[in-house]
Amino acid sequence: MKFKETLGPVMIDLRGQTLDSEEKDFLNHPAVGGLIFFTRNYESPEQVVGLVQAIRAVRPELLIAVDHEGGRVQRFREGFSRIPPADSYAKSFADDELQSLLNSAGWLMAAELRSIGVDFSFAPVLDVDCGISQIIGDRSFSQDAKMAGDYACSFAQGMRRAGMSAVGKHFPGHGAVALDSHLHLPIDPRPYEEIETKDLLPFIKLIDEGLEGIMPAHVVYKEVDSLPAGFSRVWVEGILRKKLKFNGAVFSDDLSMAGAAFAGDFPDRANLAIEAGCDMVLVCNNPDALGYVLESLENLDWHDRQPRLTAMRGRFSMNRSELLASAEWKEVAERIARVTNKVYQ
Repeated sequence: MKFKETLGPVMIDLRGQTLDSEEKDFLNHPAVGGLIFFTRNYESPEQVVGLVQAIRAVRPELLIAVDHEGGRVQRFREGFSRIPPADSYAKSFADDELQSLLNSAGWLMAAELRSIGVDFSFAPVLDVDCGISQIIGDRSFSQDAKMAGDYACSFAQGMRRAGMSAVGKHFPGHGAVALDSHLHLPIDPRPYEEIETKDLLPFIKLIDEGLEGIMPAHVVYKEVDSLPAGFSRVWVEGILRKKLKFNGAVFSDDLSMAGAAFAGDFPDRANLAIEAGCDMVLVCNNPDALGYVLESLENLDWHDRQPRLTAMRGRFSMNRSELLASAEWKEVAERIARVTNKVYQ
């Protein structure tokens, strides 16, 4: 399929399991470049395949994403393999099995999503669990920074085997603050040197391995900058782009979260994130605000960001029936189910 239109800087969501006329208008807006699914958009694999087809009929070039990392954060459940929380792999298997297991888990998650037409999942989590953040907690692969990077790298390699790009989150690390940025604006008081020698290690590891996307945290690291990372040129352009040499796409976290409210109304939030260096901003759960954001960005020249954004497209298609009939899927699904069953038994 050939795509001619430019991907805009806004990722939007949908109210339900079908497209309504207003949402079709939003999809056609030149400032829109992507769409993210939530649990409310899902009933069954067949239904979501139809929804993807309806979206593609309106704007075939749009990026379609979902939060499907596993554990607490997996939007599609019925009809999909249950992916265990990130911290469960190291707890369940010996070191000599871990890399293969993590690669298989990343492949399974990505292959099942690609088979219904989703381009990518916002995964893996690269936060280091510091025993402080409940919103991160078991979503982190490890309390050891090097291991967290190694494990996440294997998971991302599995995603790529299924034709899916990876998005590391939440840069530069959400694991050392207690507050949930969905509800508050957390402040991390640590100096940059401490963040660099711990939290940044997984990001550095995956950037060196070709990481395609990154999502910054709605967290203020006050010894580095007064702005949250996703709204900070110091973090996005200075540290992530220049110091760490990251050349992939930067996605803001959801601008509807309380951690973004400091910036003012939604157009102000979106423009500040874009000025900081984000390639795409997420505006979810607020259709009224979305209209104002799109209006404020409709004349933005986004051509120089296209290579980074188009690299997030699924690299090859998968047939769901053929996938579920394959020997690899059956073996991997059974293997990952053993881990999941240990967690939830």
